[in-house]
Amino acid sequence: MTATIPIGVTVNGQDHEFAEQLTVRELLERLELPCQGVAVAVDGAVFPKSRWDEPVGRGWEIEVLTAVQGG
Repeated sequence: MTATIPIGVTVNGQDHEFAEQLTVRELLERLELPCQGVAVAVDGAVFPKSRWDEPVGRGWEIEVLTAVQGG
């Protein structure tokens, strides 16, 4: 029997652990974060929406940013 190693990530400053591999899109859905009108940064770099179906890496620091109107 193979033990599953949890995947730990930080999202908007909060630590999370998941027993199974998730894509970025699935992570947003699991955490009930919006998938529209947001930008995602991984370890300080923009993570393009075209890559949201890729698996989340162990130890990633993810920021989910929403656009704010005004000036």
